[in-house]
Amino acid sequence: MINILIVDDHLSIIEGTKMLLEQEPDFNITVENSSLNAMNLIKLNHYDVLLFDLYMPHLNGLELAKQALAYNPELTVLIYTGFDIKPHFNLLVEAGVSGFLSKTSSRDELVAGIRSALRQQVILPLSLVRELRRPGIISDSSSSNEKVVLTSNEEQILLELSRGKSTREIASTLAMSQRSLEYSLTNLYQKFGVRTRVDTIAKAKKLGLIPEEELK
Repeated sequence: MINILIVDDHLSIIEGTKMLLEQEPDFNITVENSSLNAMNLIKLNHYDVLLFDLYMPHLNGLELAKQALAYNPELTVLIYTGFDIKPHFNLLVEAGVSGFLSKTSSRDELVAGIRSALRQQVILPLSLVRELRRPGIISDSSSSNEKVVLTSNEEQILLELSRGKSTREIASTLAMSQRSLEYSLTNLYQKFGVRTRVDTIAKAKKLGLIPEEELK
């Protein structure tokens, strides 16, 4: 029997997903609508696959994944979301997430994704695969031996930062939620090895990642 835990704060989502997955005779589904209670279940029970919603109150899917994998690095964690994961992809992979499933997936797609994860294979949305093929901006400073690779989304965020826009203004301009933007900013800080937006801009200028016209 394959034991699966679904953690999502939307009861209708988890009940609907549970109903779909329970059509598989070897799937045993447990649901939890509070991310704060999820770790207790994980510590008390054996689960072959964990499905975490990305955006949840109190503890989001990324932080919950980090906690679960810190407790047991062998766990298989899948992010189950209806939102665009591209802004958070690097952070999620670095946290140890095994793959991603869309809430718009059919039952067959959900089952295939879970079984693939159990075989240590990953199914990614085609839109994400196409984005990952794009190299983005690469800065390689020969004087400091520093190399930074930015996605197209990060390029846009960096440009708006250099224009002095607030988090709310950037989120509005790029049609992102503030939470998504904060994830992306954290990823940018990690790439540049800094902790603030001011230091990020300074480092980007040093590496030539901000267009000349923006520096005038």
